[in-house]
Amino acid sequence: MKPFLFVLALLLSLTASFLGAQAPEPPSILVTRQLAEREGLAVGDLVRLAADARGERARTFRIAGTYEPTPNPLRLGLVPREVRLHLPDLLALTRDPDTPAGTERVSSVNVALVDPAEARRFAQDVNARTPGVFARRAAGAAGMGSIFVVLERFHYAIAAVTIAAATVFLLALTIMLVDERRETVGVLRLIGLPARRILVQVLLEGLFIAAAGALFGLALAAAAEGLINRFFQWRYDTALVFVRVTPRVAALSVAIAVPLGAVATVAASWALLRRRALRLARR
Repeated sequence: MKPFLFVLALLLSLTASFLGAQAPEPPSILVTRQLAEREGLAVGDLVRLAADARGERARTFRIAGTYEPTPNPLRLGLVPREVRLHLPDLLALTRDPDTPAGTERVSSVNVALVDPAEARRFAQDVNARTPGVFARRAAGAAGMGSIFVVLERFHYAIAAVTIAAATVFLLALTIMLVDERRETVGVLRLIGLPARRILVQVLLEGLFIAAAGALFGLALAAAAEGLINRFFQWRYDTALVFVRVTPRVAALSVAIAVPLGAVATVAASWALLRRRALRLARR
């Protein structure tokens, strides 16, 4: 009796092992970090996905990991409940039952070039070689790209208006400050200093103050950059960078601020130096 039970147990074990080996491993997927946190998902969990809300033709998948979705400003505030599947699994999940495999249609394909500067030439070559296919650069194209181009131009317009208004304010403030020092300028003129030397001194002083102000502004912007990004990334649960002070932006700011400050100082001082020395000294 015991040998019979031993043989039966061995057969059952082999059968279970064979069936387990025959059972296909569920395909793997990736889920967004936000979706995993909201639904309490973890690596290794089994989930069922379907192409429609009714759950018909659902398939089982195993979570292989999580990922941070690409930040999209147009979807700011929306929780990215997304998954990434292998292309064969995606086609099998979304394909109509009456559509034979391999006959699916593709409306668009994104191609990443090694040298982005060759995008225009690549698009022209594809259009010339492949009739019926229209290739274009993603940057500035119709749709989402055009929206960001418009926003960029709008930001340039705001920056231009801001610089113009700041220049007028700076000139008015400089005139007031220079007018308060007219007695000092008059004394310098009376002791024999020529107007050109005083103007050079004022120019150097204006350059120093403008450079110091530009550096202070850059330091303030760098400090505010981290605070603004951390707050809004926490607020909207996204990796989107809201503010970025690049070396190009910093250099452009200094290149605009320092000459404007120097020109405003010289312009305000020139009108003062044209007056007579006795009048400046109030004598």
